[in-house]
Amino acid sequence: MVAVGSALDTGLVANLSRPGGNVTGSTTLGAEVASKRLQFVKDLLPGAARIALLWNPDNPSNARLYADLRQRAQEAHLQLLSVEVRDVKDFDSGFRLLTEQRPDALLLTGDSMHLVHMRRVIEFTAKQRLPAIYNTRESTVAGGFMSYDANQPELYKRAAMYVDKILKGTKPGDLPVEQPTKFDLVINLRTAKALGLTIPPTLLLQADQVIE
Repeated sequence: MVAVGSALDTGLVANLSRPGGNVTGSTTLGAEVASKRLQFVKDLLPGAARIALLWNPDNPSNARLYADLRQRAQEAHLQLLSVEVRDVKDFDSGFRLLTEQRPDALLLTGDSMHLVHMRRVIEFTAKQRLPAIYNTRESTVAGGFMSYDANQPELYKRAAMYVDKILKGTKPGDLPVEQPTKFDLVINLRTAKALGLTIPPTLLLQADQVIE
Protein backbone atom coordinates (compact mmCIF):
# COMPACT_ATOMS: atom_id res chain seq x y z
CA MET A 1 0.00 0.00 0.00
CA VAL A 2 1.16 3.52 -0.77
CA ALA A 3 -0.13 6.81 0.65
CA VAL A 4 -3.06 5.30 2.58
CA GLY A 5 -4.88 7.79 4.82
CA SER A 6 -4.87 5.61 7.93
CA ALA A 7 -3.83 1.97 7.80
CA LEU A 8 -5.06 1.41 11.37
CA ASP A 9 -8.48 3.02 10.99
CA THR A 10 -9.15 1.17 7.75
CA GLY A 11 -8.18 -2.14 9.34
CA LEU A 12 -5.40 -2.87 6.84
CA VAL A 13 -2.92 -3.50 9.65
CA ALA A 14 -3.20 -4.04 13.39
CA ASN A 15 0.10 -2.39 14.29
CA LEU A 16 2.30 0.11 12.47
CA SER A 17 5.64 -1.12 13.74
CA ARG A 18 4.89 -4.80 13.11
CA PRO A 19 1.87 -4.99 10.81
CA GLY A 20 1.88 -8.79 10.48
CA GLY A 21 -0.08 -10.49 7.72
CA ASN A 22 0.45 -9.61 4.07
CA VAL A 23 0.22 -5.82 4.07
CA THR A 24 2.75 -3.05 4.64
CA GLY A 25 3.74 0.20 2.97
CA SER A 26 3.17 3.86 3.82
CA THR A 27 0.55 6.24 5.18
CA THR A 28 0.03 9.96 4.61
CA LEU A 29 -0.81 11.09 8.17
CA GLY A 30 -4.27 12.20 7.04
CA ALA A 31 -5.61 13.63 10.32
CA GLU A 32 -2.33 15.26 11.32
CA VAL A 33 -1.91 16.92 7.93
CA ALA A 34 -5.50 18.18 7.99
CA SER A 35 -4.71 19.95 11.26
CA LYS A 36 -1.74 21.62 9.59
CA ARG A 37 -4.03 22.84 6.80
CA LEU A 38 -6.27 24.33 9.49
CA GLN A 39 -3.30 26.28 10.80
CA PHE A 40 -2.68 27.63 7.31
CA VAL A 41 -6.26 28.94 7.30
CA LYS A 42 -5.58 30.77 10.56
CA ASP A 43 -2.38 32.24 9.14
CA LEU A 44 -4.08 33.38 5.94
CA LEU A 45 -7.41 34.49 7.39
CA PRO A 46 -6.97 35.58 11.03
CA GLY A 47 -10.59 36.75 11.13
CA ALA A 48 -12.05 33.47 9.86
CA ALA A 49 -15.02 32.20 11.87
CA ARG A 50 -16.21 29.20 9.87
CA ILE A 51 -14.43 26.61 7.76
CA ALA A 52 -15.84 23.68 5.81
CA LEU A 53 -14.59 20.16 5.21
CA LEU A 54 -15.67 18.36 2.07
CA TRP A 55 -15.36 14.68 2.93
CA ASN A 56 -16.75 11.18 2.43
CA PRO A 57 -18.02 9.64 5.71
CA ASP A 58 -18.08 6.21 4.03
CA ASN A 59 -14.30 6.30 3.72
CA PRO A 60 -12.98 4.79 7.01
CA SER A 61 -9.76 6.79 6.90
CA ASN A 62 -11.77 10.02 6.96
CA ALA A 63 -13.55 9.31 10.25
CA ARG A 64 -10.51 10.03 12.42
CA LEU A 65 -9.59 12.98 10.22
CA TYR A 66 -13.01 14.58 10.74
CA ALA A 67 -13.04 13.92 14.51
CA ASP A 68 -9.55 15.35 14.93
CA LEU A 69 -10.28 18.39 12.76
CA ARG A 70 -13.50 19.11 14.62
CA GLN A 71 -11.60 19.14 17.92
CA ARG A 72 -8.85 21.36 16.54
CA ALA A 73 -11.43 23.74 15.09
CA GLN A 74 -13.15 24.06 18.47
CA GLU A 75 -9.82 24.81 20.12
CA ALA A 76 -9.20 27.51 17.52
CA HIS A 77 -12.72 28.94 18.08
CA LEU A 78 -13.77 28.03 14.55
CA GLN A 79 -17.05 26.50 13.48
CA LEU A 80 -16.58 23.43 11.29
CA LEU A 81 -19.16 22.86 8.56
CA SER A 82 -19.44 19.22 7.48
CA VAL A 83 -20.03 18.84 3.72
CA GLU A 84 -20.65 15.16 3.06
CA VAL A 85 -20.10 13.89 -0.48
CA ARG A 86 -20.42 10.11 -0.60
CA ASP A 87 -21.15 9.78 -4.29
CA VAL A 88 -20.79 11.82 -7.48
CA LYS A 89 -24.44 12.85 -7.28
CA ASP A 90 -23.78 14.44 -3.85
CA PHE A 91 -21.53 17.15 -5.27
CA ASP A 92 -24.49 19.32 -6.27
CA SER A 93 -26.01 19.25 -2.77
CA GLY A 94 -22.57 19.80 -1.25
CA PHE A 95 -21.95 22.84 -3.44
CA ARG A 96 -25.42 24.14 -2.61
CA LEU A 97 -24.65 23.88 1.12
CA LEU A 98 -21.38 25.75 0.66
CA THR A 99 -23.12 28.46 -1.34
CA GLU A 100 -25.79 28.89 1.35
CA GLN A 101 -23.48 28.78 4.38
CA ARG A 102 -20.57 30.78 2.89
CA PRO A 103 -17.64 29.45 4.97
CA ASP A 104 -14.42 31.45 5.04
CA ALA A 105 -12.36 28.55 3.69
CA LEU A 106 -12.69 24.98 2.48
CA LEU A 107 -10.53 21.97 3.34
CA LEU A 108 -10.47 18.77 1.28
CA THR A 109 -9.41 15.17 1.81
CA GLY A 110 -7.66 12.67 -0.42
CA ASP A 111 -10.75 10.54 -1.01
CA SER A 112 -10.18 8.76 -4.32
CA MET A 113 -13.65 9.52 -5.68
CA HIS A 114 -13.21 13.21 -4.88
CA LEU A 115 -9.82 13.32 -6.58
CA VAL A 116 -11.30 11.94 -9.79
CA HIS A 117 -13.79 14.84 -9.83
CA MET A 118 -11.51 17.51 -8.34
CA ARG A 119 -11.86 19.69 -11.44
CA ARG A 120 -15.49 20.32 -10.43
CA VAL A 121 -14.36 21.47 -6.99
CA ILE A 122 -11.68 23.76 -8.44
CA GLU A 123 -14.18 25.38 -10.81
CA PHE A 124 -16.75 25.79 -8.04
CA THR A 125 -14.31 27.42 -5.58
CA ALA A 126 -13.09 29.78 -8.31
CA LYS A 127 -16.64 30.83 -9.16
CA GLN A 128 -17.52 31.33 -5.49
CA ARG A 129 -14.18 32.99 -4.65
CA LEU A 130 -13.76 30.44 -1.88
CA PRO A 131 -10.20 29.79 -0.64
CA ALA A 132 -9.59 26.05 -0.62
CA ILE A 133 -6.65 23.99 0.63
CA TYR A 134 -6.34 20.81 -1.37
CA ASN A 135 -4.87 17.43 -0.68
CA THR A 136 -2.64 17.10 -3.73
CA ARG A 137 -0.08 19.21 -5.55
CA GLU A 138 -1.82 18.34 -8.83
CA SER A 139 -4.97 20.13 -7.68
CA THR A 140 -3.04 23.35 -7.12
CA VAL A 141 -1.23 23.07 -10.45
CA ALA A 142 -4.66 22.63 -12.08
CA GLY A 143 -5.84 25.96 -10.63
CA GLY A 144 -6.56 25.28 -6.98
CA PHE A 145 -5.41 27.82 -4.41
CA MET A 146 -3.11 25.84 -2.11
CA SER A 147 -2.19 22.26 -1.25
CA TYR A 148 -0.30 20.57 1.55
CA ASP A 149 0.41 16.87 1.81
CA ALA A 150 3.09 14.22 2.01
CA ASN A 151 5.51 14.23 -0.91
CA GLN A 152 4.06 11.55 -3.19
CA PRO A 153 7.18 10.76 -5.29
CA GLU A 154 9.09 10.07 -2.07
CA LEU A 155 6.40 7.65 -0.89
CA TYR A 156 6.49 5.74 -4.17
CA LYS A 157 10.28 5.65 -4.11
CA ARG A 158 10.15 4.09 -0.66
CA ALA A 159 7.50 1.65 -1.89
CA ALA A 160 9.87 0.44 -4.61
CA MET A 161 12.47 -0.29 -1.93
CA TYR A 162 9.89 -2.32 0.00
CA VAL A 163 8.97 -4.28 -3.12
CA ASP A 164 12.65 -5.09 -3.59
CA LYS A 165 12.94 -6.37 -0.03
CA ILE A 166 9.78 -8.48 -0.31
CA LEU A 167 10.90 -10.04 -3.60
CA LYS A 168 14.16 -10.94 -1.89
CA GLY A 169 12.33 -12.82 0.84
CA THR A 170 11.41 -10.35 3.59
CA LYS A 171 7.92 -10.93 4.96
CA PRO A 172 5.63 -7.88 4.51
CA GLY A 173 4.42 -8.24 8.08
CA ASP A 174 7.97 -7.71 9.36
CA LEU A 175 8.34 -4.36 7.58
CA PRO A 176 6.99 -1.40 9.58
CA VAL A 177 4.39 0.84 8.00
CA GLU A 178 6.28 4.00 7.16
CA GLN A 179 5.00 7.49 7.82
CA PRO A 180 6.05 10.43 5.64
CA THR A 181 8.86 12.75 6.66
CA LYS A 182 8.74 15.10 3.67
CA PHE A 183 5.75 17.34 2.92
CA ASP A 184 4.98 19.73 0.08
CA LEU A 185 3.33 23.12 0.41
CA VAL A 186 2.27 24.48 -2.99
CA ILE A 187 0.70 27.92 -3.49
CA ASN A 188 -0.89 29.19 -6.69
CA LEU A 189 -0.38 32.97 -6.70
CA ARG A 190 -2.54 33.41 -9.81
CA THR A 191 -5.46 31.86 -7.96
CA ALA A 192 -4.67 33.85 -4.81
CA LYS A 193 -4.86 37.06 -6.83
CA ALA A 194 -8.19 36.01 -8.36
CA LEU A 195 -9.50 35.36 -4.84
CA GLY A 196 -8.25 38.73 -3.61
CA LEU A 197 -5.86 37.14 -1.11
CA THR A 198 -2.48 38.42 -0.03
CA ILE A 199 -0.12 35.62 1.04
CA PRO A 200 1.99 36.47 4.12
CA PRO A 201 5.72 36.49 3.24
CA THR A 202 6.40 34.00 6.04
CA LEU A 203 4.04 31.52 4.40
CA LEU A 204 5.59 32.06 0.96
CA LEU A 205 8.99 31.25 2.43
CA GLN A 206 7.63 27.91 3.65
CA ALA A 207 6.32 26.97 0.22
CA ASP A 208 8.07 24.22 -1.72
CA GLN A 209 6.56 25.52 -4.97
CA VAL A 210 4.97 28.85 -5.87
CA ILE A 211 2.98 29.02 -9.10
CA GLU A 212 3.10 32.53 -10.57
